[in-house]
Amino acid sequence: MVTLLSPAKKLDYRSEAVTSEFTIPEGLGRSAILINKLRKTSKKELGELMKLSNDLAELNAARYAAWTPNFEEG
Repeated sequence: MVTLLSPAKKLDYRSEAVTSEFTIPEGLGRSAILINKLRKTSKKELGELMKLSNDLAELNAARYAAWTPNFEEG
């Protein structure tokens, strides 16, 4: 079974996490390949591709630039 999660347009980075238990996601290698391609995409193209406002396209471009696949087990 494949599950598709829609990205949230608003994320709360200020509140404490509800749990400290987590798993490391599968497919980080594929994610890295995709994000490396998206990093080379202009903000305008990101907005058109994802049907985003300019502000959200800019936010996602910043997220792609900062993304790292390294996770520490908690």
